[in-house]
Amino acid sequence: MMLSAKSESDITSLAPSSPSRSPKRPVYYVQSPSRDSHDGDKSSSMQATPISNSPMESPSHPSFGRHSRNSSASRFSGIFRSSSGRKGSRKRNDKGWPECDVILEEGSYHEFDDKGFTRRLQALIAVFTFVVVFTVFCLIIWGASRPYKAEVNVKSLTVHNMYVGEGSDFTGVITKMMTLNVTLRMSINNPATFFGIHVHSTPINLVFSDITVASGQLKKYYQPRKSHRIVSVNVEGTKVPLYGAGSTITASQTGVEVPLTLNFEIRSRGNVVGKLVKTKHHKQITCPLIINSSGSKPIKFKRNSCTYE
Repeated sequence: MMLSAKSESDITSLAPSSPSRSPKRPVYYVQSPSRDSHDGDKSSSMQATPISNSPMESPSHPSFGRHSRNSSASRFSGIFRSSSGRKGSRKRNDKGWPECDVILEEGSYHEFDDKGFTRRLQALIAVFTFVVVFTVFCLIIWGASRPYKAEVNVKSLTVHNMYVGEGSDFTGVITKMMTLNVTLRMSINNPATFFGIHVHSTPINLVFSDITVASGQLKKYYQPRKSHRIVSVNVEGTKVPLYGAGSTITASQTGVEVPLTLNFEIRSRGNVVGKLVKTKHHKQITCPLIINSSGSKPIKFKRNSCTYE
């Protein structure tokens, strides 16, 4: 009778402390809209929710309710869970695949294309400007270097050997022949203040009545800026046939005198800016003279004895 004397409130207060002894509770089902279809059929998805008479078994309890929501969300939502943990619905395309938003980058293709074209145009303008400026600079340097011509002055000619006599050419024709060996000295001055020059000459010829009786050539050499140099060139000819011109040569007690013409050209080239800017000069030199076979002293030339063109 003491057991019957207990009130229902006492029994109810002891029920949560021993949940293992309480009888099983019935389960009911609540219908909820399905996220896996978009045709509006609400009867195709059902969620089981247990009936609870105590706060511990209520779905609002943190330990049981959160587990229930997470498990049901994982069962029914799958990859359609939003980043905030709430359930969401997504549209599907004709093939049944879920549609996703497209991330649009800032700007458009045309904007990037215009920027690339602008950069290429700026690069071309910069290159063109550099070429124009460099060309103008080279033209200025070239114009400034033009007045600096190599100065040539023929100094003297020394006769080492001269012989005129009878002989025959390679065909056997009898004619007068000349053998001549001389040394020509001349001075070359480079007045340029900022570049050196490369100097050489065309064949240096001694001509008698349009016949070259002796020839030589100045070998190419380099002459530094603002420098002066004396060069010597050997000019010689051996048994040169004179044919009809030889009849004008007469011998005297003082030897044989032959009127000759010294003819050659001095060429100079200066590399002002490497090989990009060059300056070239030519000077044609002509000197008339008379050579005596008995003379041993050098023949000196005055400035007006030769023409420099």
